[in-house]
Amino acid sequence: MKRLLAVLLVVVALAAPGIAPAATCEYDDSQSHPLRIAAYLVYPVGLLVQSLVAWPIHYVVSQPTLEPVFGHRPHHDAFEEDYF
Repeated sequence: MKRLLAVLLVVVALAAPGIAPAATCEYDDSQSHPLRIAAYLVYPVGLLVQSLVAWPIHYVVSQPTLEPVFGHRPHHDAFEEDYF
């Protein structure tokens, strides 16, 4: 079973470049700006902080029994028909 799973993973990994669309943006000098390079390094850290800190806090304060305590109000769904 493990061997079959390993073979499947190898096949998918080898086929993925053919399935995925090629990058359409070309390199230009704006991508070598020092702030852009810093952003490439900081972005994953921010995403990690959002995942490990912000989302759990929002989960806790958005519980129906805790909403009045924290003053959280439900967000409206922009795709609802009667939103506008």
